[in-house]
Amino acid sequence: MSSLFSDTYNEIENNSETQLRERGSKFISYSFKVHSDEEIKHNIQSLKQQYPDASHYCYAFILGQGQEAQRANDDGEPSGSAGRPILRAILSQELTNVLVVVVRYFGGTLLGIPGLISAYGDGAKSVLNRSGKIEKVQQIEYEVSSKFENEQEIHKLLKPFEFDIRDRAYTNKVTYKVAIRRSQAEAFEKGLKEAYLLESQFS
Repeated sequence: MSSLFSDTYNEIENNSETQLRERGSKFISYSFKVHSDEEIKHNIQSLKQQYPDASHYCYAFILGQGQEAQRANDDGEPSGSAGRPILRAILSQELTNVLVVVVRYFGGTLLGIPGLISAYGDGAKSVLNRSGKIEKVQQIEYEVSSKFENEQEIHKLLKPFEFDIRDRAYTNKVTYKVAIRRSQAEAFEKGLKEAYLLESQFS
């Protein structure tokens, strides 16, 4: 996962579903690639509509290229017995921008806290293993502008770097929105300032 010496992070490759049974209880696990609170709420609500008679909808998620936002929810299960094991499964695979929801149908036999921790953790691990993992690069976004006749200077400036062009606009000037690999950002900013092209920066 990203650290002082790394500018990469991991996301799941595919949304997935798995199931397991533990002493009569059924645990249905789902993974979703997410990038906002709105997507998280939508996916949880969709599962509640799909399984309206389930006993619990426990979940955990991590958002942000640096895993900045993390949350776990037990949804009525004993504290720490559901959401945290799900979160630990996500952390153990060094993933971010992911939501894991485990839907439980109670089977009539109490599992106890150790049993719940095991069931929810195993459910999360199984669905994440099925989801796959893809490595991505942390980026910083910039807005770069120039006169029309100097548009090629933008391309010349970008050439040495790893970048994505997110958008471009032509008004009274040409403006590019570009994303630069985080480890190259300092060098890119230096080049921008030298070229007098730096308009604004946004992350």
